[in-house]
Formats: sequence, C-alpha cells, structure tokens
Amino acid sequence: MQDFWYDGDGVQLYAVEQGHGPTIIMLHGGGGDHRACLPVVAQLGTRYRVITPDLRSSGKSWCANPLAWDRLTDDVGALMDHVGAARAVVGGISLGAGAALRFALRCPDRTAGLIVVAPVYRGKELGFTERQAATFASLLPILARAADEGVEAFRPLYRERGMETHFETMTGSLDVPSYIATNQFMASGAQPFASVADLESIAVPTLLVPGNDSVHAPEIGALYAAKTPRCTTIELSRSPDYDRRNAAIAAAIGDFCDRNALR
Repeated sequence: MQDFWYDGDGVQLYAVEQGHGPTIIMLHGGGGDHRACLPVVAQLGTRYRVITPDLRSSGKSWCANPLAWDRLTDDVGALMDHVGAARAVVGGISLGAGAALRFALRCPDRTAGLIVVAPVYRGKELGFTERQAATFASLLPILARAADEGVEAFRPLYRERGMETHFETMTGSLDVPSYIATNQFMASGAQPFASVADLESIAVPTLLVPGNDSVHAPEIGALYAAKTPRCTTIELSRSPDYDRRNAAIAAAIGDFCDRNALR
C-alpha cells in the first residue's frame, strides 16, 4: 500500500492505493477518511488497482472552502487523470455513495461500474426523509458553536452515539476548518441528483448495498433498486455484526467487478 498526493484545482488531495490491474475507486462517508473504505475493498488489491482517497475537506485533504457535489466529482476525475485511468469502477459509502452516483451521472464514459453502499440521498425532488431532516438539523447548533469551540463542539454528538473513543482518535489529526466545511455540506441538504429520472438514466452496471438505520434508511435502498436499470442488490440488513457485514460487502464487490464491470 502506498500513498500519494494529487492536485484538485489548486488543493492538495490525498489518496492511498494498492494492487495492480483495472481501477476501483472507493469514496468514504461524511466525517470519515479513506480508512473507512479499507474493510470493504482492501482485499481486492490482489487483482485490482484499489484507490481510496480522502475526499476534499476530509482526512489529509484539507480545504475549508464550501463543498459542492460537482466539486467532489471533479476531484474524482482529477484523481483518475493523475493515475492514468481512463475508466474505473467508482463507488462509495453514505455521502461517498452520493459522490460516486453524481460522478456516474456526469461522466458515464469514465464509469465502468457504480457501487452504492448505504445510500443517504433520494434526490432534490424527494429530499430528506423526516428522520433524516431531524438528524441533519441537529448539526446546525453544533456548527454555530464550532467557530468558538472548535472540534469540541462535536463531542456530544459522538457521545450520544457511543462513539467517543472514535472521536478521541479522530481529533488527533483533524483539520477543524475542513471538518466544519464537511458538516456544513451535510447539513445543507444538498442532493447529488435531481429526481428518480436520474436514477433511471444510469446505464452502467450498479451494485447496491442498502443501509439499515434511520439515516441510511432501507426504503432509500429500495428506491435505488427499483429505479436503477442494471442494479444488483445485496441485502445485508440482518448481518449480525460489523466485521461480517464488511466481509460480505467485500465479497459482493469482488464478485460484481469480476462478473460485470471489469471483465
């Protein structure tokens, strides 16, 4: 495994790669970094070139400027240009799945396949579910305090979720302005596509792993499964634990790439 930097319109962006062969790019969710993707793609490095970037304003890809979906997908294109990949399977988890979907819509000729794990977004036409809207609205008072309190303003959010140990680990290398920019983007409600018609227009092979909580609601996965034409769905909502779920996702991604997108 090796890391590298690449340019995203004047911002230095960070990524990790391993393996050789056709390219798979996997994008992490909001508040995380490339390490969140490794459990579901690292083992594929034996037969594919697997790249896991830190999205702009996440991890080591520091940037305090406002985020936008097209900015994130332009970064994916810049990454592909940097590594010399004309086409790639592009996937993501949670927010990263939204960026991957946006890339597939904007750059179908560069997308060999699309992987959507735990989707969050229903499109501008439908917007957030009521539960999602309440969850993301809870970020607003935290963001209002963050200018004065820094990352400590986010601690209660992680404590409520039983993730304070993760919070302590994360803050050691965190760039606070970047982290605020990511959370502002999530709280904004910006959607990576307009309507279900956009889902219906996705022509590339798609692998879907629905989510199983109130933010990554199963009904969102059901919407994608019903409307995306070449969609293969792997149902893991009853998977008993985190490690076994990730192992099942990794196996599904490998099978998907072998059979469909990267033959």
